[in-house]
Amino acid sequence: MTQSPPEVRLAPATVRRQVTVPLRFADGYATTARVFTFDGLADGKEHLALGLGDWRTALPLVRPHSECLTGDVFGSQRCDCGPQLREAVERITDAGGFLLYLRQEGRGIGLYAKVDAYALQDTGLDTYEANLALGHGEDERDYTVAAQMLLALGADRVALLSNNPDKSAQLSRLGVEVSEVVPTEVHLSAANARYLATKATHSAHTLDLPIPLPAASSPRSPAPPRAPSPSIKGKWSCFDL
Repeated sequence: MTQSPPEVRLAPATVRRQVTVPLRFADGYATTARVFTFDGLADGKEHLALGLGDWRTALPLVRPHSECLTGDVFGSQRCDCGPQLREAVERITDAGGFLLYLRQEGRGIGLYAKVDAYALQDTGLDTYEANLALGHGEDERDYTVAAQMLLALGADRVALLSNNPDKSAQLSRLGVEVSEVVPTEVHLSAANARYLATKATHSAHTLDLPIPLPAASSPRSPAPPRAPSPSIKGKWSCFDL
């Protein structure tokens, strides 16, 4: 019988500062976050935890969200990061829990390398092949700091908002009990169809994708604007960001 990898014993992190921040998104959705910073995180980077809704609940809904400047800030449709971030804030506010904003741009390879990977994808490589061609791992993200943050916040048992089985596996190994995995919505566009399909087939992301997928638009000839499509609660869509 295959044994689970041994649990890793973490050095403790502590809450450094917490402050209340009102949030408002481009589509008008507004909420309030309790923003936490930390001392003692393993990689020394400036990661944030946002407590949303009744975040003191016994089983908080948690999303570890890796930073994506192009998607989160500029609304790039080459990925689904911006819509996932927007979705997570609302769903966690409703349920009570934490959004962990992790400084792991480009699956941990950095912003410039991610742009280099985009250039290789334009020649035909998929997202994982491009990372390997640049001399990186397929996915270099490490969720040690996510576990440290949750344990510092007293959240050693969580419901995980994610389609990525690696997040659940790593958090469990790092001492955070994942009692439930809650899938995110699928934020599909012509520009990210191949990207999402690759995540589903290559790394077992739980994505219920339609067949056939939308035809990919050329990076040199952007697809014309599309009307917003309905999404969670009918309030917003992936085209609102």
